[in-house]
Amino acid sequence: MPEASANIGVVGLAVMGSNLARNLASREGNTVAIFNRSYEKTQTLLDEHPEAGFVPAHTYQEFADSLQKPRTAIIMVKAGGPTDAVIDSLVEVFEPGDIIVDGGNAYFPDTIRREKAVRETGINFVGAGISGGEEGALTGPSIMPGGSDESWITLGPILKSIAAIAEGEPCVTHVGHDGAGHFVKMVHNGIEYADMQLIAEAYDLIRRGTGKSPAEIAEIFAEWNKGELESYLIEITAEVLRQMDAETGKPLVDVILDQAGAKGTGAWTVQTALSLGVPVSGIAEATFARSLSSHPEQRAVAGVLPGPDEEFAVSAEDTEQFIEDVRLALYASKIVAYSQGFDEIRAGAAEYGWNIDLGAISKIWRGGCIIRAQFLNRIADAYAATPELPVLMTAQYFVDALTRGQASWRRVVVTAAQAGIPAPAFSSSLSYYDGIRADRLPAALVQGQRDFFGAHTYKRIDKPGTFHTLWSGDRTEIEAEDTH
Repeated sequence: MPEASANIGVVGLAVMGSNLARNLASREGNTVAIFNRSYEKTQTLLDEHPEAGFVPAHTYQEFADSLQKPRTAIIMVKAGGPTDAVIDSLVEVFEPGDIIVDGGNAYFPDTIRREKAVRETGINFVGAGISGGEEGALTGPSIMPGGSDESWITLGPILKSIAAIAEGEPCVTHVGHDGAGHFVKMVHNGIEYADMQLIAEAYDLIRRGTGKSPAEIAEIFAEWNKGELESYLIEITAEVLRQMDAETGKPLVDVILDQAGAKGTGAWTVQTALSLGVPVSGIAEATFARSLSSHPEQRAVAGVLPGPDEEFAVSAEDTEQFIEDVRLALYASKIVAYSQGFDEIRAGAAEYGWNIDLGAISKIWRGGCIIRAQFLNRIADAYAATPELPVLMTAQYFVDALTRGQASWRRVVVTAAQAGIPAPAFSSSLSYYDGIRADRLPAALVQGQRDFFGAHTYKRIDKPGTFHTLWSGDRTEIEAEDTH
C-alpha cells in the first residue's frame, strides 16, 4: 500500500487534466496524485515533468491509498457517461468525508443529480466550473465550485493556490451548493458566446462598411483594447486579424471556413433561461448565429434571395465616425449581454435555492477566464453599491455609458439593416434595451389574443382581479378565476 502523501489528486490526464495537475504541483504545499484509465498517459506526464513530483497510480485503489484524508480528487474527463463512470469508481474506494470534484463542463442538472446520489454515501461531491482553456488550467484559471460548506473547508485553500489572481484576489469563490458552480460556468459561457458574436459583428460592419483590411481592423481593435473595451477577447481578436496564412499569403481570417462550432453550453444557457422566464436575447442570437453559419446547404441556395438595391459604403469623411459608432454600439450591446447573464444567475439562484453573491462572481471573472475584462470591475462596483440591484444596466455607470453610446448604437443598427449586413446580436440587444425601458408593451394585445382563442384571461390596469371576455357570446366581460 502506497504512503498517503498527496493532498490532491487528478483523474484524467488529457491536456486540461495534465495542465491542471502541473499547476497544482507547482504551488507550494501541494503534492499531486495522478491517475488515468490508460497508464501510458500517466507515464508520459511523469517522464515529461519529473520536477512536479507526481504520485502515480495504476488503479483507483492505489490512487485512493496515495491521498491524505479527507481524500480530494478532481475529475477532468469528458462530460456525460465517462464522468459517471469515474465517479462510480471513486465512490467504491473513497470514504465518508472524502471529496470528489468534477472539473469538466457538465450540465448543471447532471451535477445536481450526481451530488444527491454521492451525498447518500457520505462523500462530498463538488461541481466546479473551470474557465481559461488549456493555458488557464496551467497558469491560473477562474474557478467556480459548488458543493457543500464542509467540502469548501478542504478544497478552498487548494483551489485558491492555483486560481488566477486579479487585483490581489484569487479568482475563485464558493458559488453555492450542488449544481451552482456548473450553472454559473454555463452562464459564463453563454455570455462568452454573446461577447464573441458582438465582436464578430463589429469586425464585419467595419470591413464591409469601410473596406478596411483585416490587418487595418486589427489595429483598430488593438486601440480599442486600451480603453473601456479592454478584454482578453478584444486582445486576441487583434491577434487573429493580424495573422497571415503561410500557404496562400492571405489573411488567415479569409482562409478559415465561416462555420462556427459550439459545444452546447450556449444552447444550455438559452434553454435554461427560457425555462426560468429570463430573456437572454443577446446570448440567444449569438447561439443562433453559430447555428446559421453551420448550415452551408441552406446558405448555398439562399443566393436567390434579394438584398438591398444599393451597395453600402461609408464615405471617406465618415469613416472615423462610423468606426467610433461601432465601438460605442459594441460596448452598449456588451452591457446588455452581461446584464442579461446576471439576470439568469439571479433567477437560477432563486429557483434552486442557491445563495449566489453576484458581486463575487464578477470578481472571479476578472482573471483567468475567457471573458476577463476591465469591464467586470464596474459590475463588481455596481453590486457592491446595491447588492440587490434588479437590473445590472441600471447602475449609474452603465446608465451613463448607454446614454453616451445610444445614438451611435441606433445608427449602427439602422446602417446594418439598410446595407443588408446581418447584426443579430447588436439589433436584438437594442430591442431588449428599448423593451425593458418601455412604459407599455404590446403584450396587452398578445394577452387579449390568448384570451380570445384559449380563455387564458387577463388583468386590467384600473382594478384588481382576473377577467375574461365572452368572445364567442355577447362579448361582455366577466370576472374569472386567476389562471396565471
